[in-house]
Amino acid sequence: MGALVSVEDVLDNRGDGPHPVDRHVGLRIRMRRKEIGVSQERLAESLGITFQQVQKYERGANRVSASKLWEIARALQTQVTYFYEGLGDEAAAPSAQDAQDFMLTTEGLELMAAFPRIGQPALRRKLLELVRTVSEGA
Repeated sequence: MGALVSVEDVLDNRGDGPHPVDRHVGLRIRMRRKEIGVSQERLAESLGITFQQVQKYERGANRVSASKLWEIARALQTQVTYFYEGLGDEAAAPSAQDAQDFMLTTEGLELMAAFPRIGQPALRRKLLELVRTVSEGA
């Protein structure tokens, strides 16, 4: 997966709203939670917090402490480093954030689950070509 936040984004974050790193970690929490089919309520219960707090973490509105991130990683059956993957990768396309935002939609999650199940590489390439053609015409 490409970068979600560049070093420049982190250093230039002087405005209002969540810090780019907090937003990145929150989006990765949400992505992992959805990947394994865990509701916000179930995650919150396993962490001993409210689902509203999980929502705030996922939006980056509240920072996740190191100990809470460790608990989240255990609850979501992953490593803490998962939440930082792609952070500061300078080689990413400018639209990496758009791509991640799409992948967190219902359609994006469904595509992420279905596409790898297409066992024929030629068919996957054809589908990709179709999507490119349709998107260029939009």
